[in-house]
Amino acid sequence: MSIVWREIREKQEEGFSPYAARSTMSKGRVLEEEKCPVRTDFERDSNRILYSMEFRRLRHKTQVFLNAKNDHICTRMEHVLHVGSIAVTIARTLNLNQDLTYAIALGHDIGHAPFGHSGERVLDKCLKKINPDYFFQHELHSLRVVDRLATRVSREKINEKCGLNLTFEVRDGIACHCGENYSEYRLERDGEKDLHSLSRIKPGPRRPYTLEACVVRLVDKIAYVGRDIEDAVRVRLMEMEDISKDVCNELGYTNGEIINTLVCDLIENSYGKGYIALSREKGEALECLINENVRLIYKADKIKRYEKTAQNIMEGLFEDLVKKAGDPEKIKNSELKVYRKFHNFINDIGYGGNEIDEQKAIDFIAGMTDGFALSCFEEIYWV
Repeated sequence: MSIVWREIREKQEEGFSPYAARSTMSKGRVLEEEKCPVRTDFERDSNRILYSMEFRRLRHKTQVFLNAKNDHICTRMEHVLHVGSIAVTIARTLNLNQDLTYAIALGHDIGHAPFGHSGERVLDKCLKKINPDYFFQHELHSLRVVDRLATRVSREKINEKCGLNLTFEVRDGIACHCGENYSEYRLERDGEKDLHSLSRIKPGPRRPYTLEACVVRLVDKIAYVGRDIEDAVRVRLMEMEDISKDVCNELGYTNGEIINTLVCDLIENSYGKGYIALSREKGEALECLINENVRLIYKADKIKRYEKTAQNIMEGLFEDLVKKAGDPEKIKNSELKVYRKFHNFINDIGYGGNEIDEQKAIDFIAGMTDGFALSCFEEIYWV
């Protein structure tokens, strides 16, 4: 009798916490596929994300500091890997599903725009000029990437436009990972969702379907708050002494100390429970530290100058490419490489007749790295 190694792995999941997600209980994929003989469905998802072209480009996308000359400044990819490492450590200790946790962590920023949150805000502003109901949010665009825009190399031919064809639980975790409410330090899952709920998703607060996704959502903050300070000190934007002593005494004086304090506190307050939480003391300290980052880093004059550069590039690309999207055949043989690439992109995605030109431009621009966006801008506007 041949052994199906995946089934052994699935059997091991029976020992998970009663609050953990199990791959055998997944709501499944949009398009059913033959099971992998070795990997669970969630582990398979993490591999698809990790090997995708969209994930590779994260290494050349800004986390906070635009076009950093210092090789040790955090990029979007490093942030994602940090989230994955911390979240899996927590999931393992809480006896949750590590494969699901890792997949959500790897995919949570896969649709992030170039130039960090500055680029995200510019794209949102560009869309709202067209229609106030239009929006760009990186977490929902990340869902669009894995559902529609990303492609994978496989011997299986998938004709439907379902991107990486990930499981519902991973897709939901990606779409619900963003918790920009800094005072949020306790998360409960929303277990009432169905397979089609993601097609009805709208901007605004939303709770994840799994505890694993709740872990990633809180860890996203834990991973960036200390690392952003570390980078800001490295580029001489601030000193660690600028942070309130009360906050440092509560959380730590280095990125490592901050992570260790918050991870231990989260585990202590979440173990054996149907929610993920920090203690009130540590949660409020984390909120204070993030607000310190806003004051000292994210709203610093140097960062604002970066944002002006990003705004000029992103708005220039959007204004030009929207005009070209209506009739891509006209740019098929253009002398400009950016236009030829845009033509090929539109053809590869296979947009339907109800998809607006603005969405085509947004999809193309959001997938760019910082450097590619800059080179495209220079090619279009060079005089």
